Amino acid sequence: MPSVPVLVAFAVAGAALAWRGGDMLVQASDRLGAYYGLPAIVQGAIIAAVGSSFPELSSIVIATLRYQSFDIGVGAVVGSAVYNILIIPAVSALVGEGQRLASNRDLVYKEAQFYLLSIAVLVLTFSLAVIYSPAADTSGLDGLVTPPLAFIPLGLYGLYLFMQYHDTLEHRAGLTAVVNDVNPGREWLALVGSLAVILVGAELLVRAAVGLGDAFGTSPFLWGLTVVAAGTSLPDTFVSVAAARQGNAPMSLANVFGSNVFALLVALPVGILVAGGAVINFEEVVPMMSFLTGASVVFFAVLRTEMALTRGESYLLLGTYALFVAWLVAESLGVTGFLG
Repeated sequence: MPSVPVLVAFAVAGAALAWRGGDMLVQASDRLGAYYGLPAIVQGAIIAAVGSSFPELSSIVIATLRYQSFDIGVGAVVGSAVYNILIIPAVSALVGEGQRLASNRDLVYKEAQFYLLSIAVLVLTFSLAVIYSPAADTSGLDGLVTPPLAFIPLGLYGLYLFMQYHDTLEHRAGLTAVVNDVNPGREWLALVGSLAVILVGAELLVRAAVGLGDAFGTSPFLWGLTVVAAGTSLPDTFVSVAAARQGNAPMSLANVFGSNVFALLVALPVGILVAGGAVINFEEVVPMMSFLTGASVVFFAVLRTEMALTRGESYLLLGTYALFVAWLVAESLGVTGFLG
């Protein structure tokens, strides 16, 4: 097994590659979105979000297939979702115009509510696995998430795409100008190339998580929550902060919601389908999903006030994430034991 310094180097290199690949992918996605006449919210919630969330998808597939550790993938997705909903909007607001991030009713009442529904459906899927397909070789609350169960969140994402498709039709009907200075073939090639860079970065991140878990005798789920989640969230951070600096608050926030919806409803189910089924530790997942739900409620509460995220509210979100990190430190030191 590589030494700890080497594993840390793997994590840093993997995060850098994930960031660079995500940057390339998002630029290509943005140009394609403009070429095809997509509205800002759809660009953020679908094009940019899927692009910047590809590291999470890559991580869970690699962890499941190469290392037979679905826990790392689950930790990466949930940890990244917590980071996305607390850190990215706060930083985007602080660097935006007037140190605030404006919202609108479409974001609060459509994107945000669908995101909360995504969390509920994923918890329901895991609950059904524990109830109807309990793992026979364990004594805890472990359940086998079968491919049919994985299609429940995937089906909900299909509904999400259907809603965005109709929003796009309405937007394109009102367009008066068309973007013609984009070479779609070149952008699609750039997009494919960026995926290869992201795959290499995800492989290094997962290898670092597995190695650090073995070196310190801790749960791989914990390292997925930290090392892999932080590395795979870099593209999401870049997209939202860049959009906020350009004064495009709807796209900045829509990317956060869309990234989390994609990670919860697509990345995790795809990992399950690739593996032909995966065992989920409900005792580990419930505390994390509970924290994610609580963090999301805090975020939506401050976002709804005056339909904007202000400087003071941004610091509240950063403080909430500090509590999350403190909890993970307590877990790693054995002070608490919710995550194994």
